[in-house]
This record gives sequence, C-alpha cells and structure tokens, in this order.
Amino acid sequence: MKTVLIIYPHWVPANLAGVQRPRLIGNYLKQFGWKPLLLTVDSKFYEETPDPHIAKTASGDIEVIYTKAYKVGKPRIIGDIGLRAYPFLKKEALRICKERKIDCIWVPIPSFYTAVLGRVIHNKTGIPYGIDYIDPWVRDITNQNDTRAKLSQSVARTLEPYAVKKAAFITGVSTPYYWPVIERNFKKPPVHVGMPYGFDPNDHKIKLEGLKMPWDEIENCKPWIYAGAFLPNSHLFMDCFFNAIKELKDAGNWDPNIKLFFIGTGPYPAKRITAYAADYGLEEMVVEQRERQPFLNILNYLSHADRVMLFGSTEKHYTASKTFQCLLSERPLFTVLHAESSAVQVIKDVKADAYLVAYDEGDTKPKIVKAISNVLDPFQKNEDWSPVLESLDQYSSKQSAKVLAEAMDKVVSK
Repeated sequence: MKTVLIIYPHWVPANLAGVQRPRLIGNYLKQFGWKPLLLTVDSKFYEETPDPHIAKTASGDIEVIYTKAYKVGKPRIIGDIGLRAYPFLKKEALRICKERKIDCIWVPIPSFYTAVLGRVIHNKTGIPYGIDYIDPWVRDITNQNDTRAKLSQSVARTLEPYAVKKAAFITGVSTPYYWPVIERNFKKPPVHVGMPYGFDPNDHKIKLEGLKMPWDEIENCKPWIYAGAFLPNSHLFMDCFFNAIKELKDAGNWDPNIKLFFIGTGPYPAKRITAYAADYGLEEMVVEQRERQPFLNILNYLSHADRVMLFGSTEKHYTASKTFQCLLSERPLFTVLHAESSAVQVIKDVKADAYLVAYDEGDTKPKIVKAISNVLDPFQKNEDWSPVLESLDQYSSKQSAKVLAEAMDKVVSK
C-alpha cells in the first residue's frame, strides 16, 4: 500500500466546498492501493462555523494529522488559512516526510498558497507532488472592481509558475480548469487528469431526524430550491429567470403557491438575487438565506423540496459540482448551464435534460428568456421524473479516486 500525503488546511467539521474534494476522493483511495494521509489545521483556528454532522461523511480510512495556524487578528488583515498556517504546515509536512515513507504529495487548491508547499517539500525531499485545481488560480477578473482581488491575482501570476514548475502531475475538477496552467508553464505536459468532485452515495443515505425545512411555516408552499454559492457569472441567468417568470405570471401560467428558496448563496458582492426578483415585482415569492448551511442539511432540503434548481455560469469551464447533489435528490431538476459545461453531459447521460436550458455564447437576453419560459411552463406542472441514476456511476467519487490513483501510479513508476 503506497501512501499519499494530502495537504489541505480545512477538514471536517469545516463546511466549505473545498473540504469535499479530499473527503470524497480520500474515502475511496485505499480501494486502489493508496493510503490517504491528510495534513490539515486544527478546527479551533477556523473562522467558519463548524458543521455538527459532516464528520459522519468522512471515512475512517483517512488518517488525519493536525497542526496549528496563526489566529486571525483584529483588524482582520489575513484571513486565508493557507497563509496563516503555512509555516506550521511546512514544518509538519517535512517531519512526516522524514519519519514516514511518503510516495506522493497531493495539494488541492484553494487555498492557493498551499500549492507552494508542494514545490518546497519536493525540493527538500525529492518526493513527487501534484496540484489539484478545484478552482483556477490565475483567472479573469475583468468583471470585478475589487482592489483585494486585483492584488490576489498579481500574487497568483507570480506564485503559480513557481509552484507548478516541478509538479509531477496536475489534476483538476475538469481539464479546462487546469489546461491553461499547463499551456503557460510547461513545454511538455506532465501527467494530468481531470476528475469531477463526483459524489459518495453514502452521503445521501444519511437522514437528519427533526430537521426543520426552510418552508415549514409557509402554508400551501411548493418549494423550489437552489442550494449553494451564487456565482459571479450567473447574474445574466438570474435576470432572465425572473424575467421569464414575470411573463408566465402575466399570462396566467404560473402557480402562485411556488416559493423560490436560495440557500447558502454566500457573501457575494454584486447585485442580490432578491433585487433581481424585485425588478420584476416578484420579491414576495423569494427567500434568500446567504449563510452557508451544513452539508447534510442541504442534502435533506433538496430531497424534501418540490423542485430543485441549478444555475451555472456563462463560462464554459464551470463544472457545477452541485449537479450530483441535485440529481441524487431525485426531485425534478431545472437547470441553466453553458452548453459546453461538463455538467450538461452528466445531465444528458442520466436522461435528466427535459428541463435543461443550454446557453451558447452570444445568446441575447430575449432568446434566453424565451428558452427559460418554454422550460418553466411544463416544469411546474409535470410530475413524470425518472432519470437513469445508475448512469452516474462513471462520475462517482470512487471513480475519481481510481483516476487519481492511476495518475499517481504513473508518477511513482517513472
């Protein structure tokens, strides 16, 4: 059994999307000949509210070693835990590599700054390392007017070439997420693989007794739910969505008992979802809770909703990892996604594309509104929903673990 040292500063009970990456893949690595050893930061140094249930989803096969971090100061100047924990993660990683046989190192990012650890540890130990792109590090921020974001991207353009230069392999949630990295930094591509977050079917078997639904106190409510962060490049879709509902409502083709719930949308800086609804006089049908919700709460909300919604991004590389959660809720799914997003193929593979709106670059707002209207009209009425979920096996986190294990096998056999 070979050992992979996974360096990721957040772990359960943190309720961040990134935690799911090492968890979902780590749960299955042993089945493919790799023992996962996770180096992380003690939860008392996290800023986030802990999730009381998420530890139920992590396999006992994942050995965890904790270190510390500098606490967040007042005023809050440095919040990123990858920076606050960097010297402690470095020291502990070097100790582990000295005292134990580590065959490979895998560093999912963000936090982006931990990517540098792969290079630093490799320089001192010779152990091959790989960087996993959950999100792009260097990215387009032309639609943002934020000084912190601009500074962050300036640092990214400096640090990324250093971090990846000696990487033995590059992975990511999809190939388009990391391919520009390879084009920018390698004459000859290293070992590389794209693998989705996937899903662990065991997560969806955990039912939380006594959990209160966000709509429990609303009479005659037909809840439609979108769960997860509201993306910077989803604004066009949201505007068109409410525009389409307004048109259906004015034509007498909208069920007044439908309530739209946007849960865990996050502290996004731009126009609020509720403001888009208000533009069309629809604010009374919308409930938005921006605070992150515990992971298992979300899964339970989805499975109890009348309908589920998924809004992707105008960027084609967006993979919409929430797709699996939505499909496994077994509730009818309405989606707006870029036509070239990998999530579109997932939805088509399981024959769940009856209510899919595929966006092509250059589509005008009237065209998108019409497409959404044409889908929403039957979506609110049709109860016939029977996707072929068995076809999801190819996208499971077990399959992603297999792909990662094969990539690391290639690296260590060289």
